[in-house]
Amino acid sequence: MESSHRSVTEVLAAAKLAAPLLAAAAGELRTKAIEAIADSLIERTPEIIAANSQDLEAGRAAGLDAALLDRLLLDEARIEGMASGARAVAHLADPIGEVLEESTLANGLRLRKVRRPLGVVCVVYEARPNVTIDAAVLCLRAGSAAVLRGSSMAARSNEVLARVAAEAVEAAGLPAASVSLVAGGDRDELEQLGGAEGIIDLIIPRGGEGLKKALEVVAKVPVIFAASGNCHVYVDAAADLEMATRIIVNAKVQRPGVCNAAESLLVHQSVAGDFLPLALAALAAEGVELRCDGRAAALAGSTIKVIPATDEDFATEFLSPVISVGVVDSLDQAIDHIQRNGSGHSEAIITADSAAADAFQTRVDAAVVYVNASTRFTDGAEFGMGAEIGISTQKLHARGPIGLRELTTYSWLVNGDGQIRG
Repeated sequence: MESSHRSVTEVLAAAKLAAPLLAAAAGELRTKAIEAIADSLIERTPEIIAANSQDLEAGRAAGLDAALLDRLLLDEARIEGMASGARAVAHLADPIGEVLEESTLANGLRLRKVRRPLGVVCVVYEARPNVTIDAAVLCLRAGSAAVLRGSSMAARSNEVLARVAAEAVEAAGLPAASVSLVAGGDRDELEQLGGAEGIIDLIIPRGGEGLKKALEVVAKVPVIFAASGNCHVYVDAAADLEMATRIIVNAKVQRPGVCNAAESLLVHQSVAGDFLPLALAALAAEGVELRCDGRAAALAGSTIKVIPATDEDFATEFLSPVISVGVVDSLDQAIDHIQRNGSGHSEAIITADSAAADAFQTRVDAAVVYVNASTRFTDGAEFGMGAEIGISTQKLHARGPIGLRELTTYSWLVNGDGQIRG
């Protein structure tokens, strides 16, 4: 493994040399390498947990909150999940060489649009060490070398996971530098990665707005931002209120520290009186802090503690058991609110009115727009894509889960019989 003990320049040079070898490798060999990673994760679970325990201990000492510690945690179940996700990616159809389009021109030229690897993909991420494996196996399956840069809070976990992956890849017959790790935590590293023109073909930052802004300043290579998720659930006038309660509790509580968790609840004024006492009580029972606008607070009842919401609350990705709650007068007002405050990640409407559902899905500009379902489903594995690197809130070149095909490019292959252009 090209690790944090080497300079960024050395790591990038090794990855650049590995990339064409990896791109030329047969799909069966890449499958074998990813399966070897999955096997090694299970075999070396005690080693991984021991390293992760040190990161958790350091995190507690540094005062990390419960949501961040949860994102950092690796236990047997999560390692098994990582291995299962790797195996799922290993057995996805090989994208390299896939013919996307083909045609023959009037002059006899035969055109094929063929999928091929990007080359060197750098993934910069915070807190979650599972991204080390997700990114490595997706890049490998897509025929690209992975350069990984995690955060200092997960340094020990990332180090052991990257070592497990690189050693498995090398044992399978591919270059060890197909999976590389730089230390993480140093802004100078970020600047070097962002400025690595001609070496890195794509950077994907997976983290909060701070990471996004830091990379925007220094990036000279293409970037797809897997950025924040200020996700909304809107309960429409025609909503099934029991369904809506189940969905908002799941969307907020099931795992509050992730980007597809709901951060804001909007309720149509015609059902707010019936819905909010039930929904707020259910959320409060799960330990969720309720930041309500005036109309929502008035409907909460005397036994439910609420905090007055500010404009900033409605624009905030909390990543914790906190939710902003507001009452709106119409579907139009709900959509306007989401367009002003949302981050383009995942938005949901709960309604039995098909016209309202259609209007919401047509007019809300987000990567994923739900009708009658939790925002927590925005995930590459849930979408049948295997693992994912993150959720893109951009419009080019990928949007939504960044999975296998989003990590490839294509070439036009043109065959002729001596044609010249007149």
